[in-house]
Amino acid sequence: MSEIVRKNGNGRFSEAVVKDGIVYVSGITGDTPYADVKTQAKELLATMDRILAENGSDKEHILAAQVVLPDISTVGELNEVWDAWVVKGHEPCRICFEGRLVSPKYRVEICLIAAVK
Repeated sequence: MSEIVRKNGNGRFSEAVVKDGIVYVSGITGDTPYADVKTQAKELLATMDRILAENGSDKEHILAAQVVLPDISTVGELNEVWDAWVVKGHEPCRICFEGRLVSPKYRVEICLIAAVK
């Protein structure tokens, strides 16, 4: 049985978990409270790049993404940032839906599943 590796746990959840060559990344939000969707999306995708790299993966190896927006009418703003970030020809499966986030200061949250390179 292969090992389960949990990274950057805080007592409630781990930032990432790696098992059998798959990286599971927890929901990530932007760093600037109350900023617009584009700003927070750019920030959180930069964080995703870091987390993926630290766990032997990258955005070309993303298998699936779940995107939560408290206001689905902002999906166009999110898509502008996402489309510039995602690697053409390596687009993951993705679901984008409206839902409440843990705090109104967040405009978008994304979690990913990726393969290790």
